[in-house]
Amino acid sequence: MANPGSPRPPSVERILAVVRDGPYASVDAVVLRDVARKVVDGERARLRNGDPPASVELLGHEVEDVLAARQRPPAESLVVINATGVIIHTNLGRAPWPPQVAAAAADAANNYLLLELDRETGRRGHRFRAAENALVELTGAEDALVTNNNAAAVALAVGLAGRGGVAVSRGELVEIGGGVRIPEIVRRAGARLVEVGTTNRTRASDFEAALVEGRARMVLRVHPSNFAQAGFVETPEAREVADLAHRHAAIVVDDLGSGALLDTARYGLAHEPMPAERLAAGSDVVTFSGDKLVGGPQAGLVVGRADLVARMRKDPLARAMRPGKATLAAVAGTLAIYRAGRAETAIPVWRMIATPPEALRALAERLAAALDEAAGATAIELRSTIGGGSLPGETLPSWGVALRVRSPDRVVAALRRGSPCVIARVEGGRVILDLRTVLEDPLERLPRTIAAALEEARRR
Repeated sequence: MANPGSPRPPSVERILAVVRDGPYASVDAVVLRDVARKVVDGERARLRNGDPPASVELLGHEVEDVLAARQRPPAESLVVINATGVIIHTNLGRAPWPPQVAAAAADAANNYLLLELDRETGRRGHRFRAAENALVELTGAEDALVTNNNAAAVALAVGLAGRGGVAVSRGELVEIGGGVRIPEIVRRAGARLVEVGTTNRTRASDFEAALVEGRARMVLRVHPSNFAQAGFVETPEAREVADLAHRHAAIVVDDLGSGALLDTARYGLAHEPMPAERLAAGSDVVTFSGDKLVGGPQAGLVVGRADLVARMRKDPLARAMRPGKATLAAVAGTLAIYRAGRAETAIPVWRMIATPPEALRALAERLAAALDEAAGATAIELRSTIGGGSLPGETLPSWGVALRVRSPDRVVAALRRGSPCVIARVEGGRVILDLRTVLEDPLERLPRTIAAALEEARRR
């Protein structure tokens, strides 16, 4: 029960007088007063519980602490060490950016820039096209367009069919993530879905019937990035379908999903279709992501025929789907690395893919030796995955460290709560840290973080 004789807290004005003498004097007056009132309410509740009164100075510092906490980024945005072995980890933000790309985005965000202004005339000009020009050069396309993600790019491309039919193989009516499905994208674009072939086998002749009868004015091919079919399966050659579609004046759109700009087969992986290859095989428009195998920011990248890209650019929905200046600068910076021939060493996704197992083994042995014997650490061979819906079933040989501990789940949870946050996995009753996806020197912070996690797990 409240004590009727308990002291009263200082007034809001007295507390604000303290704050106005400190580093937060320039904070908006309405915000200052709101925080001070909440601090006074908290002090009043403590006094009613019989706690000793706090000084005006202490309460002023409490206001400052609240304001300081509001300026800190939320805990959910803390950088983590990815020790899962999944290179493009959707839950961890997909592709990490190269440092120079992050700097380019920050520079664009912190300054004015010639986004839509012609330097020569001083009048409004074409929107910043450095990224699109780079895409044209890298893929051999006539023109290019950047959207805010690949789902947006696909939606704009399907819009080229108008109210007409869009022929899609039944084996490619996939869900592309986040519960978004190709049939829904087609319908929301206002077009009619025309299913051809079967789930496991589709031939060029299956498209021909829909095209001859006029039921389809577009062929949409969707690369099944996040699953693979095996056994009694068949898909038609890209050139064969394109030639057939063009004989009937139909548009061919290829959604490649990940859209590799380097040949994945060079690194012991299955060959991922490349935008330039599909354009050369007759596709009119190709769409792919910027934040998967391209290794840059989230974006939808469109390349293809100039007249079709121009129609997509003029689509009223294109304005709702266009990226901001920081993303455009980041996409342009990422593509500049490809143009300079440095993607394998400068883009983190490709550097991780290209790192030889021998180098990872040396790191794993050093980390295991640096850990306390209580961790039961040993260097072990592993298999890393690409992730992000790219190259399903494909793995890379890797090395990491296994911790033989009493409660692996507790240790993994403690690693997540640590500083830095470390994301590992449990496999075979052991904690596994795959070093292929650890971007920093594993001896820099991991030994200390692992030791702290082991200690926390022992206490619980």
